[in-house]
Formats: sequence, structure tokens, C-alpha cells
Amino acid sequence: MNVWRSIRRPLAQSRLVKAATVRVLKWTLEFVRLTNRRVDATDERAEALRHAPSIAALWHGQHLLAPALYPRDVAMAAMVSRSADAELNAGVIEAFGFQAIRGSGGRPGATRADKGGARALLALKKALDAGKSVSMIADIPHGTPRDAGMGIVTLARLSGRPIIPIAIATSRRKVLEKTWDRTTINLPFGRSALIVGKPVSVPPEASDAQCDALRQELSRNLDEATAEAYRLVDTRP
Repeated sequence: MNVWRSIRRPLAQSRLVKAATVRVLKWTLEFVRLTNRRVDATDERAEALRHAPSIAALWHGQHLLAPALYPRDVAMAAMVSRSADAELNAGVIEAFGFQAIRGSGGRPGATRADKGGARALLALKKALDAGKSVSMIADIPHGTPRDAGMGIVTLARLSGRPIIPIAIATSRRKVLEKTWDRTTINLPFGRSALIVGKPVSVPPEASDAQCDALRQELSRNLDEATAEAYRLVDTRP
């Protein structure tokens, strides 16, 4: 980990290295997608992503394969952290033809402006108003895993667009147990599932208490979708 921290910034700043790494990562995700047979019936559920514009919500650590599985003919923008680590993530998203919007909602007690959160939310709302769907990681980086933050709820309230919980799973995977979000690396030669959970809509007049209740509902719906995705890929046909 210390070695990665020492080289990640030079990697992110080198255009040549970044371009080559992004290309390899894109090919890797494509290979994983192509070598995992989609579980029956999940293709139909994934069609809900075509009902643009909406806000796709995923959990941290469960989202790595998402750019390769999203429908290519759906205009989409994805929120990506402004950290050095996320430079490659943004490049991969753009390599798949989607727009990367940099920013983070931050943690309680931190101002949104510190991480470009306010600007990012405005950019996401602008994308929704233009007819694009957007994608956000629901939980806060290095916060409580699988506990949706208020940023995605705020975007839904401001834009009037529904939040669509998305869960992705593969039968062959490597879970990094020591990471805060238990990051899951999807592996080839297995089965895959993309599950669309119960949507959550936030009225424009919603009070703080209502927004918090809807935030908790989103967390439950994402958990349910995630559990279903893993159940499907882990059940032998």
C-alpha cells in the first residue's frame, strides 16, 4: 500500500502512463464482462437503466465492473472522486464513452466546497436536465460502508429524478477483506448479474427528516438488490 501511495501521483500525472493504464483496465473489464455469462432474467431488469434520465446508485467496492455493464447507448455521467487514486477511474469511465464529473460529497462536518461537492452536484443536475442519466456511489468514502449519504438524496430532490439502486455481482471474485468497503474484484469465467432495485423518489418539498428517512430507504433497497445479485450468481444452475 505504501508503495502504491508513492507512485500513484506520478502515474496520474503522466499522460502516457495514464493512457496505457486506462486502456489495459478497459480491456480487462471488457474481458471480465465477456467471460461471465449473465444470469437468466437479469438482462430484462437491466433494461430499467434505459429509462433515462435517472440516478443510478451503487455501493463503494461493488461498482468496479459497472462501466462495462452499463448500456452503451444510454447517455450517462458518473461522479468520480477528485483524489489522485480516482484519476484512472475517471479515465476508464471516459474510455467506455461516459462522462466523468469530479467531486465528492465529503463527510459530515466537512464543507462540500472542500472537495468540489457542490460544483459536482450542480454538474450532475445539469446533466440530468440535459436528458442524461447519472451514476453516483451512495455511501461516503471512508465513512460507514453501505450507509447512503445525503448527497445523492439532495441531487434527487433538486432534480426531481428517481434514484435507481444498482447491484453487480460475479460468481468468481476476490474480496479485499482489509479494505474499509470490502472492495470486490470481479474475476472472469463465471456468472454475472446486474440487479435493478426498488427506486426511491424524493419530493422537492421534502423536509430534512423526510430526506433522512428516504436515505435510509435507499440503503435498504441497495442492500436488498446486492443480496439478490449475489444469491443469483452463487446459486448453481
